[in-house]
Amino acid sequence: MGQYTRDEIETAYAHYRETAKRCGTGGQQWDEWADLFTEDAVYYEHLYGKFEGREAIRTWIQTTMNEFPNNEMTDFPADWWIIDEEKGWVIAAVWNRMQDLGDGEVYQAINWSRLDYAGNNQWSYEEDIYNVDEFSVMVTAYLRARKAHPPANG
Repeated sequence: MGQYTRDEIETAYAHYRETAKRCGTGGQQWDEWADLFTEDAVYYEHLYGKFEGREAIRTWIQTTMNEFPNNEMTDFPADWWIIDEEKGWVIAAVWNRMQDLGDGEVYQAINWSRLDYAGNNQWSYEEDIYNVDEFSVMVTAYLRARKAHPPANG
């Protein structure tokens, strides 16, 4: 048996998802999300690099998610996830979804994430793996559609 129960990890992951949703749709203030990581957490993002410590994660996420077009990536629904109770891991397939343009299309690309649970509703590690080309194709299609259907918020 692992250090944490499956229920605790499941509850913490639900909170993680809810927090990402709030941050993505709430004016791009990502402090609450960064606070879900331990002070010594490591975040490995294969395009942007490795960030060590909560404050480095905070600086990266605030900068990245406030830049266009990333600031229009507003929803991160998990398609599925698996909990490894023994290791305290969550492995998930997460959609990175752009805001709705009202054109009937959903602009999104998927990544696979591993999160290591550290207790007290915090995570000590996250790694995101995805195909950069798939994201590029999605963002290009989104930007093309955005010209024809500008979002309500400009």
